[in-house]
Amino acid sequence: MPEEHGPTGRWLRRITDSFSSEPRDREDLTGLLSNAKTRGVISADAFEMLEGVLEVVEMQVRDIMVPRSQMVIVNRDEAPEDIIPAVIEAGHSRYPVIGEDRDQVVGILLAKDLLRYFADGGRQNFDIKECLRPVAFIPESKRLSELLKEFRASHHHMAIVVDEYGGVSGLVTIEDVLEQIVGDIGDEYDVDDDLDIRREAERQFSVKGTTRIEEFNQFFDTSFSDEDFDTIGGLVINFLSRLPRRGETFVLNGLEFRVVRADRRRIDLLRVTTPKDIVPKEE
Repeated sequence: MPEEHGPTGRWLRRITDSFSSEPRDREDLTGLLSNAKTRGVISADAFEMLEGVLEVVEMQVRDIMVPRSQMVIVNRDEAPEDIIPAVIEAGHSRYPVIGEDRDQVVGILLAKDLLRYFADGGRQNFDIKECLRPVAFIPESKRLSELLKEFRASHHHMAIVVDEYGGVSGLVTIEDVLEQIVGDIGDEYDVDDDLDIRREAERQFSVKGTTRIEEFNQFFDTSFSDEDFDTIGGLVINFLSRLPRRGETFVLNGLEFRVVRADRRRIDLLRVTTPKDIVPKEE
């Protein structure tokens, strides 16, 4: 079947037919797409994805990267016994490995490569140098659209971001780029749909960004105001005066908050760590 007569061709033709004139700039194009959404030509989800594509074309790596200060790294000379707790704590699948300092990234360690250490009860010699994967270095100014092409061609899932002097300024993953288009991508930190707050460890909890402040206060015995904001995600955004990046950590009224998942529109999931003297009032 010719492409213009298939489902995709009909969908694109409907959008084209909805344009009364050629868009002169991105603002015009966004307006036309918004009009198409209003008329039911495209769904709200499709509109958000198309809007994300337009943003990715203009955004640079520095706009979405995890800053150097928030990178979870592994030292090349560390023993597996020292690496494993950090890997479990962070819950990522890939980690930059450094040599003498943080500006010397020598490779990428996959968490699954540590499994061989457990396979023989820890008796098998583990040489991290044998497990290192190649590392890709990219400048802060690289366009996200170009980076996505490079990720697809090289099959890399993570890149180290460097500044104009060659120092490490952060990292970015393929997931970070894709989330600018499709929104948040669920991962191992997904919380059950009917559970807003879930215990992860003795003093660590996963908290959905949509959790009502009243519920949060009741659980953690806190007294955050819900006069201006209904959800804990809204409270956090107000506290920071901006949308936070994934991996950001801060302390609010004695509780440590870490942003586990967030996209350009909202906070999806937080990790809350309580002090030793605070015992949540679980049901």
